[in-house]
Amino acid sequence: MSSSEPAPARRRFVFALATLAALAGCGFQPLYGERAEGRVGDDLQAVRIAPLPERNGQILHNFLRDDINPYGQPADPAYELRIGLRETSEDSGIRRDETASREVITMRAAFQLVDLAGDAVLYEGQARSASAYNILDDRFASIVSAEDARERALRELSADIKLRLAAYFSSRR
Repeated sequence: MSSSEPAPARRRFVFALATLAALAGCGFQPLYGERAEGRVGDDLQAVRIAPLPERNGQILHNFLRDDINPYGQPADPAYELRIGLRETSEDSGIRRDETASREVITMRAAFQLVDLAGDAVLYEGQARSASAYNILDDRFASIVSAEDARERALRELSADIKLRLAAYFSSRR
């Protein structure tokens, strides 16, 4: 080994330094970072979540309220989040006696962010989440498993919608 070849540790250091320099030059900044969180967090705090019908809608509404407005609905909102929610289920596992052994619950949400000053749609999107559960011989256990799968899917929808709204507000800045 000649002395002109850099050591592996030195090569890694140079590579890491070059990677950090490239990231700094591309304008990358974290969505929820210290600088961005205040702005995006303030925008999210100004969103009122429209009431949703049925039990799944209530659960999603509560998850969104906790994610977007942890201190409660805004007193003077600037925006309203309107959501249409749909659930489908599909058997995914079949036993030898041709009965289902597993079911997949899929939740789809079409949402709009509306500016309350002019009732204009600022942003709209769709989110989808799927969660599976085993269909058990005990009926009560299957019902509990299905409810848990629904809640997991709705929690993922809430996180996805929050992320999309935060990205929208961040891109407006």
